[in-house]
Amino acid sequence: MNASTVNYRSLPLSERIELVEDIWDSIAAETATPVRLSPEQRAELHRRLAAHRADPSSSLPWEQVRATLFKGQP
Repeated sequence: MNASTVNYRSLPLSERIELVEDIWDSIAAETATPVRLSPEQRAELHRRLAAHRADPSSSLPWEQVRATLFKGQP
């Protein structure tokens, strides 16, 4: 497949993001081997989770983030 086959650049931003999400989900569904994290990545995830647990109000629900990202788009 080449870039001229699928004219993704002509899609609105919201549709391109949805396309990427769909592609990523399809890759994840087809991957038999779980993703392995490096010790550094695992430590960062633990740090972020601890920060969230210490102050849950610092996080935003996905619905709110998505609404902000797609505000004013059909």
